[in-house]
Amino acid sequence: QVQLGESGGGLVQAGGSLRLSCAASGRAFSTYTMGWFRQAPGKEREFVAAISWSGGSTLYADSVKGRFTISRDNAKNTVNLQMNGLKPEDTAVYYCAADDRRMGGSYYSTSTYDYWGQGTQVTVSS
Repeated sequence: QVQLGESGGGLVQAGGSLRLSCAASGRAFSTYTMGWFRQAPGKEREFVAAISWSGGSTLYADSVKGRFTISRDNAKNTVNLQMNGLKPEDTAVYYCAADDRRMGGSYYSTSTYDYWGQGTQVTVSS
């Protein structure tokens, strides 16, 4: 069993930056694919970014490429999302997710992931 907890959300002006962090429990953290998703009011939860177990491969949604950077530190059981050049359309609750890789699936799909954090609010004002 894995428990995830996000932090670092808040209110920022357009063009500003935030750094989200996700702390994970479990000795097997270093074997998990980790992802970030977000959900705005009235919308489906959508993929933001993912990082492989080793940190050697990353994926980003087209909407955040060039602005967001995902990273992980397996020694500290953490995954981060550095968000630069924030836009009002980035406003959402951001969720950390873990895929134990026991089953196949797309990194872009919420159903691929086995564990979820409680979410942290990011609000970008214009």
